[in-house]
Amino acid sequence: MDYFASHSHCTNYGGSTSSLCQILASIVQGSAIGPVSYVVNASDLRAVTPGNKLCKYADDTYVIIPAANEHSRCAELDHIQHWAKANNLTLNRQKSKEIIVTLSRRSKRAFNLPPCLSGIKRVTSLKILGVTITDKLSMSEHVRDVILKCVQSLHVINVLRCHGMNDQALQAVYRSVVLTKLLYASSAWWGFTTTDDRHRIEAVVGRGVRASVYPADGPTAAQLVEDYTVQSPHELRVTCAASTSPCPK
Repeated sequence: MDYFASHSHCTNYGGSTSSLCQILASIVQGSAIGPVSYVVNASDLRAVTPGNKLCKYADDTYVIIPAANEHSRCAELDHIQHWAKANNLTLNRQKSKEIIVTLSRRSKRAFNLPPCLSGIKRVTSLKILGVTITDKLSMSEHVRDVILKCVQSLHVINVLRCHGMNDQALQAVYRSVVLTKLLYASSAWWGFTTTDDRHRIEAVVGRGVRASVYPADGPTAAQLVEDYTVQSPHELRVTCAASTSPCPK
């Protein structure tokens, strides 16, 4: 298609404009068709080993390999690298991470872990689309980080009140900023939280009540999550299937 070909770029700074340079890779930034064109471009990138799963979201790619296919780690990585090269892209190993999930309570030293992949750091926690998961599928780290951000937002709300913002506007800010941040993607991770995690989340809602930016008779965080998952039955099924603790009813 002509739209994807013959693109040029120049830089204008300080009243001077550089000469045009041909764009030979990447997606046209700022165009409505940009995200869609990348999805189409990456549609042929698939796992090469049966049983492995490759999940893509925009330019993030996640390879999920079960323990039975441990031997295929290098093959999957080489396949992605060859695909990237064929599409005039580069696999950034420094930004790539590996996490090994074990649900057993035994120390990882009791397992024969595979060697680290060349140039890729092995981590114990990983942020996936804004949600932090650990190698034990614990949500405590994610809950801690989110609550810290919400407390900072509550401080901003207090500053806005000191500058004269009315209660109705403050309540709108609390709902759109604090609650949205607190329960982001909650249907995917709520089932993995512990009782302590949930108490900490409810405490943030309680702070909103004490600050008069959330009604005392308003729904709890658990009720808000339930309402959201009921409206998204597909996400509810996924959460229940993957959860290691009972899903909220």
